[in-house]
Amino acid sequence: MIRTWRSSSRATKLLSSLALFGTAAAIAGLGTFATFTSSTTATNTISTGTLVIALGTPGPNNRLTVNAANIAPGDTVQRAFQLSNTGSIAFGVSPTLTTTASPSSLLDTDGTNGLQMVIDKCSVAWTEAGSAPAYTYTCSGTTSTVLATRPVIGANLTLSNLADLLPTGTTDNLRLTLTLPSATGNTFQNLTSTLTYTFTASQ
Repeated sequence: MIRTWRSSSRATKLLSSLALFGTAAAIAGLGTFATFTSSTTATNTISTGTLVIALGTPGPNNRLTVNAANIAPGDTVQRAFQLSNTGSIAFGVSPTLTTTASPSSLLDTDGTNGLQMVIDKCSVAWTEAGSAPAYTYTCSGTTSTVLATRPVIGANLTLSNLADLLPTGTTDNLRLTLTLPSATGNTFQNLTSTLTYTFTASQ
């Protein structure tokens, strides 16, 4: 009987220990999952704008595509055109102009006796007279100099008085005048240069 009692006592202690362990584990489990949580979110969409400098469509708003032939020393060639900011981002600085020639000749490589260029701006649209290719222009508003007289070929030439072109949706009325100096000699006869005008805007 004494041995049986001891065995029973050990069994009771073992069961009690297991019961306590199970209870502790259950409590620990409850502690692990019983936490408060909260979250919130926000989303937004990011898109880029466009920086666009544009010439007017060929016609009265852009005569730069009209050729000129049979010019002589002392002659001038005038071409009106519009320059616009048609993008969604404002220009950070005034546009620049780069001019190149291909094919090239003394008309563009001789900085003294070759073609000279000047660009003016009118506060309103230029009034066109004459017929192709002999157009002439007058301004019924206010004129200002955009590019002072210089040889026709140049790189990254700063254009002045175009501050009103910086905001989006704006347009300036410009006139390009090319002059072949009157002192140009016989070596300039029967020459051809094809000029390209590249206007560049920066943010």
